Amino acid sequence: MDTPVLRALRPGDLGWIVYSQGKGYAEQFGWNEEYEALIARIVADYAERHDPARETGWIAELNGEPVGSILCVDAGDSVAKLRLLWVEPSARGHGVGVLLVRQCVDFARGAGYLSMTLWTMSLLHPARRLYEDAGFTLTSERPVRMFGKDDLVNQIWDLPLRDSASSLPE
Repeated sequence: MDTPVLRALRPGDLGWIVYSQGKGYAEQFGWNEEYEALIARIVADYAERHDPARETGWIAELNGEPVGSILCVDAGDSVAKLRLLWVEPSARGHGVGVLLVRQCVDFARGAGYLSMTLWTMSLLHPARRLYEDAGFTLTSERPVRMFGKDDLVNQIWDLPLRDSASSLPE
């Protein structure tokens, strides 16, 4: 497998993000269409009104094919929000997630945000490890019923960006 390459979003990529995550989470965790609807709303909001100086996204490719994605959006009050991190199962373990998270954090820092936040579920262990390795800290969690499941635990993770450097490996 080749080295992953990141590129800016192009037409069709936002549809790929909705498709790949909707399909992937349904297959891996049995999540229903509520999750796909959430992704579609996030992507539609981004497409309709993002400020390119403060918000952007990337696609990770291996051998010219998309295998991952991430968005950085403005959460207000000088806080960036990491959204929709995804790595295709076939590409996991090849540094795609590390590359995407590092790019997102570096962009947020360069855009002048003071901190970064993200929302995830506790069962997404590989993603949580990426966030921990990048310096994020778990700041809250609570049980929720979402996506057709009664036993999920919603988590918020935060990362200060001012006067801090990402601890992700090079």
